[in-house]
Amino acid sequence: MEPADDSYYTIAAPAEAIYKDKGSKFLAYAWPVTDERQIRDALDGLRKRYYDATHHCYAWRLGPEGENVRMNDDGEPSSTAGRPILGQLLSRQVTDALVVVVRYFGGTKLGVPGLIAAYKESAAAVLDAAEVVQRTVNTVLRIEFGYLAMNDVMRIVKEMQPEVLGQQFDNACTMTLSIRRSRSQQLLERLRNVESMSIDLK
Repeated sequence: MEPADDSYYTIAAPAEAIYKDKGSKFLAYAWPVTDERQIRDALDGLRKRYYDATHHCYAWRLGPEGENVRMNDDGEPSSTAGRPILGQLLSRQVTDALVVVVRYFGGTKLGVPGLIAAYKESAAAVLDAAEVVQRTVNTVLRIEFGYLAMNDVMRIVKEMQPEVLGQQFDNACTMTLSIRRSRSQQLLERLRNVESMSIDLK
């Protein structure tokens, strides 16, 4: 199923799975991530935990459109590990996610087709185990208005139902609102009709 223009799929929580082939053991892990620091922390933790493993191969996608991508074969033959892992993220349209497959070599070489299949199956298993959720891409705006305009603003907020991230009501009132991107233009147009309104898009 295609996500809408202003939504994307990610995973709700970390997941894990195990895949075995000819004595080799593949431990697969998936994490929801939003920046490269989280990715580094997850990888460092796995490398410490499985310090004696043969390979720690991974792929990740970041951003609502999955615009930031990286994959790593970690010593496996080129494109036999990172690419099939990434392929599973792409085919499921999952982003803001990291998938790592830790391999313990079992003594029997799998060959290039065998490796590609094993890493693909491992990534598929962990993504099957994860809960895939749909998130929306939101526009965040900070608005400032006079106290007299409060009723007009609150009516718009009640009708359009943006998420209120913060608010402060003083002589000058400020609110920080978040709304699904496809509805942001309508909200902006309505707010711009309010007297003494200033809008700052984040």
